[in-house]
Amino acid sequence: MTADVWLPIPPEEIEGLPEGPRYLFWDGGEDGGQEFPGDPADCVMYVVPYMKRYPVKVRPLERLTNVRVIQTLTAGVDDMTAQLSSIVPGVRLCNARGVHEASTAELALTLILASLRGIPQFVRAQREEHWQGGFHPSLADRSALIVGYGAIGAAIEDRLAPFELARVARVARSRRATARGPVHPLTELPALLPEADVVILSTPLTDETRGLADAGFLGRMKDGALLVNVSRGPVVDTKALLDELESGRITAALDVTDPEPLPPGHPLWQAPGVLISPHVGGPSSAFLPRAKRLLVDQLNRFVNHEPLRNVVLTTGV
Repeated sequence: MTADVWLPIPPEEIEGLPEGPRYLFWDGGEDGGQEFPGDPADCVMYVVPYMKRYPVKVRPLERLTNVRVIQTLTAGVDDMTAQLSSIVPGVRLCNARGVHEASTAELALTLILASLRGIPQFVRAQREEHWQGGFHPSLADRSALIVGYGAIGAAIEDRLAPFELARVARVARSRRATARGPVHPLTELPALLPEADVVILSTPLTDETRGLADAGFLGRMKDGALLVNVSRGPVVDTKALLDELESGRITAALDVTDPEPLPPGHPLWQAPGVLISPHVGGPSSAFLPRAKRLLVDQLNRFVNHEPLRNVVLTTGV
């Protein structure tokens, strides 16, 4: 059997790929209907195309009968885990930890500062040639809560550090200690929410986090607090968020929504106090060099039978 590796980046553009496998380019094509570059049964490592529609990314799965590794270029792998029944047993599913931290953390900070300092209002006023002054909250002296303290959550705190916050609290699935301070378990989230001026969601989408920011969660946020979501849209209950936004009690800055893409006419577009970016946390100039470094490292490990990085799960286990 030929040992093929399917890459969504042309292999000639990636320096340092190890010898051995046959590298084939496949990203689904512009319309998602691109022909497969070889026999899917010969593919031993499938690197999932980035920023492609869900049906495109999962289209080869049933025919990858000898695949050993599925490598995503996203931090979250929920689109792949939803298709586990299509994946043969014994496949290591790896995420792109190390690729998106810088870009996503930058956007999280951008959304926070833009929302607090009234940038959307300034943009609208500029369009109308109207000099609109005012008094706006500063990030300094505020309290932030990071829900989902993995690599991206830690990168967000790194970028918050120079802004003189009064406090940063951290929440993850389980309790642990870090150099910056304790990470609280999810069970302590209800007690932490009322203390935060800014609540940042950077958690992966799992059965446990789907709908995490529901009416109860949002209702515990303090009056005037800002919710920032750079994780996945379904982590937030959209109806519950709309109710809070319409009341004017809290504000939100969302890089992800549910549904996504947000369709024209959806009430979230015109809800008061919301800033929406179109899921651009990851795609920036920072993506490609980091993605290439990850792929070179993983493929060298794969070829040399060394432990892979970022293994989220092994199918059938």
